[in-house]
Amino acid sequence: MIQFTFLGTCAADFSPRLTGDCKNRFDRDARRASCALINGRYLLDCGPHCPDSLRIAGIDPGGITDIILTHLHDDHFNVKSVEYVASRHPVRLYVRADAVLPHMENVTVVRMNCYEKYALDENVFVTGLPANHDARSCPQHLLIEVEGKKIFYGMDGGWLLNGTYAALWHKNLDLCVLDGTCGDYTGDFRMGEHNSIPMIRLMLPSFRTVGIIDSHTLVYISHLAPSLHKPHEETVRICEKDGIRTAFDGLTLSL
Repeated sequence: MIQFTFLGTCAADFSPRLTGDCKNRFDRDARRASCALINGRYLLDCGPHCPDSLRIAGIDPGGITDIILTHLHDDHFNVKSVEYVASRHPVRLYVRADAVLPHMENVTVVRMNCYEKYALDENVFVTGLPANHDARSCPQHLLIEVEGKKIFYGMDGGWLLNGTYAALWHKNLDLCVLDGTCGDYTGDFRMGEHNSIPMIRLMLPSFRTVGIIDSHTLVYISHLAPSLHKPHEETVRICEKDGIRTAFDGLTLSL
């Protein structure tokens, strides 16, 4: 059984409530910086709120062995947070090959070439796929295979680039997590680097046509900008009729 935990599901417009009444709890309308954890060991992104998210979720950072970055923007990569995770034992940090990083104590950097599969463990693999996002941030989407289960984690990217789309054909993903920065409206200027709900509605039928997803795939949106969305429960109602689930901080899925 695979445990996938959303530790943060926000874009970069953080709520001031995170330093107030939500300081010590998760709230579906006061999201923390986007990150997720697989089986308590494999951390996807490590932004400024990661230590708090781990504390609130009751997760021991000492169990984390690997951190895989989607890109270098401040809400996804924070040096102090990485060093916090690595403070008790060495960790490996996976990042796109051309990323420029500062020195971090107890951290071994593994540079990833696009489309190349890397073994995190005997039955755990990650592949970086090109993402349509700010090129200076060295973006990559992640295809993660854990004990035969296939997970796509596509934070910060608008649509899918051709090579990434082709690489996902016939994968029949178990979990597909898509960037959902923008809400249920059209005309947003961010379409070249972020998805809106209407964009995802257009993509999913094509995903089904080429076998990226099928009837068993769980499709979630994460990386939601609160300023661009309705409150969480209303967003759930908007999305569920299209088979889209809405992630929230602290949500754990069993795959």
